[in-house]
This record gives sequence, structure tokens and C-alpha cells, in this order.
Amino acid sequence: MPRRLLILGSTGSVGTQALETVAHSPEQIELVGLSAESSWEALIAQAQRHGVRRIALADPIAGARAAEAWTDGEVLSGPEGLVRLVVESGAELVLNALVGSAGLGPTVATLGEGIDLALANKESLVVGGELVTALAEATGAAIIPVDSEHSALHQLIAGERPGTIERLVITASGGPFRGRTREELANVTAADALQHPTWSMGGKITIDSATLMNKGLEVIEAHHLFGVPYDRIDVVVHPQSLVHAVVDLCDGASLAHLGHPDMRVPISYGLHYPERVDVPVPRLDLAQAGSLTFEPPDMETFACLRLARDAAAAGGTAPCVLNAANEVAVHAFLAGRLPFLGIAEVIEQTLERLPAKRIHAFESLYAADRDARAIAGELVESLAAAAG
Repeated sequence: MPRRLLILGSTGSVGTQALETVAHSPEQIELVGLSAESSWEALIAQAQRHGVRRIALADPIAGARAAEAWTDGEVLSGPEGLVRLVVESGAELVLNALVGSAGLGPTVATLGEGIDLALANKESLVVGGELVTALAEATGAAIIPVDSEHSALHQLIAGERPGTIERLVITASGGPFRGRTREELANVTAADALQHPTWSMGGKITIDSATLMNKGLEVIEAHHLFGVPYDRIDVVVHPQSLVHAVVDLCDGASLAHLGHPDMRVPISYGLHYPERVDVPVPRLDLAQAGSLTFEPPDMETFACLRLARDAAAAGGTAPCVLNAANEVAVHAFLAGRLPFLGIAEVIEQTLERLPAKRIHAFESLYAADRDARAIAGELVESLAAAAG
């Protein structure tokens, strides 16, 4: 019997590569649904190409346009449409490749139904944290990370017994601005920041890489995925992006996961786990690669990594506030309404105005997210007005 797969965020970078993986997979995989944020034309084209009869768009306006244009299947819309798509799909595996905190609701729906989750939406764990992992444990659903670093850690840790892991090390390319000073970053543009040296990703994720916020979010995600305390999770800058993660063991040994930076590898691992299948990517030649270099991150210049670690240590609603403020600030930067260094400034002031509170239920997170977005929006407007 073919494995029934639902892809959320199928028009994004990870989603489109996942569709290619499915098309060339030796394993029979049946696509039971696709979704996007607002790219309704591209989503309909994907549905037609892959024989999918049910789609969802997070943006209600885009959903209405899709429903008018496509009469060969069913179109769901809005956040509730995404949840319906999950709950009613009959999927055995959901790939959540949505960008931002919009991925939390579908993650909760997937795990609540006891469906295994291939997770490329790091915000689900950054925002939902302990509640998400507790839900997975309660229903028996597996979470298989699709981020390259967390997929690497998952593979390195899989064969180790509890108690043998001493430290996790997540690598960072350093982004397009590695080595620059704060003064040199004052006037960089969105076009500058979108020039990532090794990975091809969407706008929001690429800016997070430029600020190193992505590594801060990944530290929080790793903490929840693998149950390792924050003081035993490190970030190291590795410009070649060939070493994706390292695990230090209790006996003094360290295990590293290496490979060319190609998202097809962690996507294939997530979709086929626990099996492995052939992936048509170049094999790593260490002699050809030459030297591998590593350096500590500059957390004074790239303050977002420091802010993420501070929010992680504060716990409670702080990571949720951090994530919401970051999404607002990055959107403003991409729109030309906020300078690059203003991203960290908006996040820091939002965290100061919304101290961490205990989380009692998912409703606490939604309220913190809403409040943080409102404050971050006010701060963006204030900084834009001050800049003239």
C-alpha cells in the first residue's frame, strides 16, 4: 500500500523539493493534499500535476480566488482550512514546510491526530516547545526533523543510548555578512542580505540566516527535540557548510554529520524514515573539499543569536515573543521600512516590554504572539518615523 503524505507549504523551497523527492521515490507515496500561504496559482498547478484533489490556502482571499479558478477539486482556506486539511486527509505522514508561526496550528492538529510529522517549520517548537513535544508523546506520533542541522543530529543520536550525549553542536555558515562589524552592517539592504553564500531558501529564512536568528531558533528547537539543556548546545560558524552538526559523547568521542549543503538529503530522510533511499546529489570528496574551518559566532555584532539564547533561558512565553517580534521586524526590513540593525532592536525592546510568563495552554501562546506582534509593529513605526 502506498504511504499517504500531506505537504503543507508545498510552493515554498522545501515543499517544491519534497514534491520532486516524491516524484522520484522508489517507495510508493500517495499525495493526499497540498497547501500554501497565498500562492494559489502555483498551488493549483501543483495539484493538477500530481493528481491532488484537495488543497488549502492560509490566506482566505487567495483561497477564494483558487476556489473560483479551480473546479476539479476542493479548496479550503484560512487557518481553520489548514487544520481541516490535516484532520480529514487520512495522511500517515505530514510534512510541515510552512514558514513562521502559522505552522503551529497544523503541527498541533497533526500530532493531536497521532499522525507522524516531518517538521521543517522550526517555529512550531520555538513557540510551542514543551506543549508540542508532550502532545507527540501522548499520542505516540513521531517528530522527524527536516532542518538540515536537526536532521543531522537526529541521525547522529539515533543509535546512542540515553545518558551518553554530552553536547550538541549546531553549525552556521555565518550568512552573507560573516566577519563584518556593526558599523559595516548599518546600511546593508535587503538585496544584500538575501545573497546567502551556500543555501537557497525563501526570503524570511534567508534574512534569519543573515542575522543569525536562525541559529538561535535552532538552539531552542534542538532543546525540545532532543531534551538537551541549553548550556550543552553550542553554535559554531563553519563557512564551508559541509559539517552540519556534531555530537559529543560521554567517552570523549565526537560524531559529525557531513555532506554537501543540499536540502534534498534531509527531506528524503524525513519522508522515508526509518528507511534510506538513493538521492542524486554529489558525494563528498574530502580531499577536494580541502580545509574545513570553524570559529565562534560574534554575538555582539549579530545580537539576534544572543537575544534568542536569552529568551530560551527565560522560558515560558519569551521564545514565542521573540519569534513574533522577529517575524514582524524581518517583514519590515524586507519591505524597506526598517534598517538591518533595527531587526534586533525591535526584538530586544519587545522582549523588555513583554516579560516571560508561564504557559498554561496553547491559548497562552496565541495571546503572547498577538501582543508581541502589536508591540513590534508599534516599534517599527516609531523607528521608521525617527529615521525620517
